[in-house]
Amino acid sequence: MDTTPYPTLDAELRPIVELLPDLSDSLTDVAGARALLAGFVPEGPVPGEELVETTEEPIGADARVRFYRPRGATGQLAGLLYVHGGGFCLGDIELEHGLAVELCHTLGAVVASVDYRLAPEHPYPAGLDDCYAALEMLAGRADVDPARVAVHGQSAGGGLAAAVALLSRDRGGPALCFQALGIPELDDRLDTPSMRAFETTPMWSRRQAELSWRYYLGGRDADAYAAPARAEDLAGLPPAYVVTCELDPLRDEGLTYAMRLLAAGVSVELHSFPGTVHGSQLVRDAAVVKRMDAELVDALRRAVAQA
Repeated sequence: MDTTPYPTLDAELRPIVELLPDLSDSLTDVAGARALLAGFVPEGPVPGEELVETTEEPIGADARVRFYRPRGATGQLAGLLYVHGGGFCLGDIELEHGLAVELCHTLGAVVASVDYRLAPEHPYPAGLDDCYAALEMLAGRADVDPARVAVHGQSAGGGLAAAVALLSRDRGGPALCFQALGIPELDDRLDTPSMRAFETTPMWSRRQAELSWRYYLGGRDADAYAAPARAEDLAGLPPAYVVTCELDPLRDEGLTYAMRLLAAGVSVELHSFPGTVHGSQLVRDAAVVKRMDAELVDALRRAVAQA
């Protein structure tokens, strides 16, 4: 991909981004995109896997949640609902297994990774319903402290995490102590300055966003739980950690949501990382990515320790 239009792109990300094909039409073939992603599932044990134990439970007939628990831990632990990304139509818990393992043993928490139903086969609210059901299952575990339950998601997972927080508030569900929204996909209206400007950016583009929302909504109008940017009242939501990337079409909806949370009296830590694109975390050795990862873990650790 030609990176000439992006002079502020981080120097360590540039070589990888230049090798990427144009992905702007990648979601036109969902089955093909899923097959491509399946090739990235790690084979064999991942680092730290020996430190955790896993169990799985079904959510209805077509979804499941995998629980990760620090091996040998006793008593009640913090709980973290983890929601994978993928534009509402891609991704699964196998692809995110390594990160779930890392979060579990690093935080010393029970992590619930949700294999929610994907669009377009299962449009909204199917995926969100699965995520909320997984939250109830996590908070109801005997080994989880209900006062220290948080939610975290990346990209579409960040949008679903924000929606779970809204649902839990409005339904009087589990009282989340924290929401960590990484490069969240929040607004189906696609009318922010960054969404209008970044039509062909690496990893995520306006065209992908258009298809993602089309699949997810399945022809129905978006409400505040489908697209949390539409929520009129953000008061009473849990404290938030919000991450955006400079060269990401989703940048401004994340920034706007964070500012609206602050205006509603919600405590927010906001990090907009310079020179980064959507999916920069694929370049694991880049200094900016290491900082992104370390600061996320630090924010989660502080949140569940202080709840």
